Amino acid sequence: QIHLVESGGGLVQAGGSLRLSCVVSGGTFSRYALGWFRQAPGKNFEFVAAIDSDGKVTEYSDSVKGRFTITRDSSKNTVDLQMERLEPEESAVYYCVARLYLPVRTTNWSFWGQGTQVTVSS
Repeated sequence: QIHLVESGGGLVQAGGSLRLSCVVSGGTFSRYALGWFRQAPGKNFEFVAAIDSDGKVTEYSDSVKGRFTITRDSSKNTVDLQMERLEPEESAVYYCVARLYLPVRTTNWSFWGQGTQVTVSS
């Protein structure tokens, strides 16, 4: 059973940066693809970014490509999301997710964290 704990959310001005981190425990870190989703109030979950279990392949939604970077650190069992040039419409709860080996852009992920709030002020 994988356990995911996010941190790093908060309030940032439009155009600013924020770094989210997620600690992964309870399983073999190298077996799991990791990713981030977000959910704004009244909206569906939205895929943001993902990285495969080897850390060699990354995927991004079109809306964040070029501004967000996902990385994983096997020495710390963490996955981070560096977010640049944030926009107010990106205010949401950001969730860390995990599934075996390969990432997908749907919500078909086995494990979800509790989420961390990101608020971007205009």
